[in-house]
Amino acid sequence: MVLESRRGIVVRASSSPDSTDPSDPIAPLRMESPTGQFLSQILISHPHLVPAAVEQQLKQLQTEWDTEQKKEELSASGTDLVLYRRIAEVKANERKRALEEILYALVVQKFMDADVSLVPAITPSSKNSSGQVYAASVMYGYFLKRVDERFQLEKTMKILPNGSDSEGSSIEKAVREDIRSAGDYLAVSSHLEVSSWSGGFGNRIKPSRLRTYLMSFDGDTLQRFATIRSKEAVSIIEKQTEALFGRPEIVLTPQGTVDSSKDELIKISFGGLRKLVLEAITFGSFLWDGESFVDSRYHFVMN
Repeated sequence: MVLESRRGIVVRASSSPDSTDPSDPIAPLRMESPTGQFLSQILISHPHLVPAAVEQQLKQLQTEWDTEQKKEELSASGTDLVLYRRIAEVKANERKRALEEILYALVVQKFMDADVSLVPAITPSSKNSSGQVYAASVMYGYFLKRVDERFQLEKTMKILPNGSDSEGSSIEKAVREDIRSAGDYLAVSSHLEVSSWSGGFGNRIKPSRLRTYLMSFDGDTLQRFATIRSKEAVSIIEKQTEALFGRPEIVLTPQGTVDSSKDELIKISFGGLRKLVLEAITFGSFLWDGESFVDSRYHFVMN
């Protein structure tokens, strides 16, 4: 496995670090729905048009949903009703897949705007532990962005808890400064400034202020903030992780424990792992942005 920095963070599994194929996918997860395939083409040919294309697709989904709701009100009883419900279930699953891939396209487009390459699929090598770390880091980035929005709202309303309202820099400064301390990451840090990415964290909370702010949460609030809001976002995290690391092979022993003897090993440097985690945290932040954007136009998030 070759770790290298080109437009940002890249992990390539190849025999030559200089070999690049223009036909390589721009993201590890392959979008399969008609909506996803359409957005994939836009991402490749005209990435700046993705927001407009998403708006168009969301309007189409909303129109289809409204039409189905009217049909349901007029639907007959008996056999026709059963058939209609089956068709409606199929269409609901298609809409769910379309929403998932719209979210994914928005996340990928943000990485492209930042001129940072997503880590491509890792060839068969390790898997379960690395995949769990990646997925947990995505959820952590999602959590940080959610807390950051709450902080900004309370700051605007001047209701922050004592000790949380002093001036400071971004939440993600803690992550960035920690990564910069790793010697084998210094070459990348000159290319990557997470706080400058559109949709990332602005000049906001210092790590110490974040800790103080989080300590003011009660258990129920903390649990709610640590929850992903939509099934579609959860599915995208799972699919992105699987696209990178493959489907985990979970084998249970007769005693009911997980047999890790068949888990493949991955060779990745400490700096490479830090890059992967930073991408995952940022992916989670962008996923929150995409989810909020889509929900403002096509309500699907369950509060």
